[in-house]
Amino acid sequence: MKAHTRESQATMTPQKSLEYLKDGNQRFQNNLKTNRNLLEQVNDTSDGQFPFATILSCIDSRVSAELVFDQGLGDVFSVRIAGNFVNEDILGSMEFACKLAGSKLIVVLGHTACGAVKGACDGAKMGNLTKLLEKITPAVNAVKEPTDVSIRNSKNEQFVDEVAKVNVQLTIDRIYAESPILAELEKNGDIKIVGAMYDVNTGEVAFFN
Repeated sequence: MKAHTRESQATMTPQKSLEYLKDGNQRFQNNLKTNRNLLEQVNDTSDGQFPFATILSCIDSRVSAELVFDQGLGDVFSVRIAGNFVNEDILGSMEFACKLAGSKLIVVLGHTACGAVKGACDGAKMGNLTKLLEKITPAVNAVKEPTDVSIRNSKNEQFVDEVAKVNVQLTIDRIYAESPILAELEKNGDIKIVGAMYDVNTGEVAFFN
């Protein structure tokens, strides 16, 4: 498969971009990778890049966006940070990706068994990690069940995964609130912003409605 060009990127709509990623994840789950010549894609993208999607995901080594969505060089902008939250720098990167570079889709991708979420659930503190985990604390507080403090921690897998889901939604809310550029692009139908969860046990990406 060839790398995306300016012409092929122009044919992509937000919905078509979403379907591309869904199809790619289905291939990944079935171990049916698209045949790509990556060295050829290096040459094809040497004069420019035309990604159709921007994916914000965690740094978790099991959640490589290009792999789990079966995409090649030049197909997606990949933004990675522990806990897949946004700050000014990440929002600026997304604004570049969509407003200037033509990306049609933003995916905020959380995942099950997230170490950053576990740390936030436990109130872990260590160096600069302390400030990072504080960014996820609002999601911990937003999950009301269970009320028993003794089981609101990283040992409760269901609680951890629910916090991870809420963290994705709160991240999307921050995108709308803190980036008028991206909010306007979606309002005009130029992009779509969606949330999703990756299951580290199955390889499946479940997109939110």
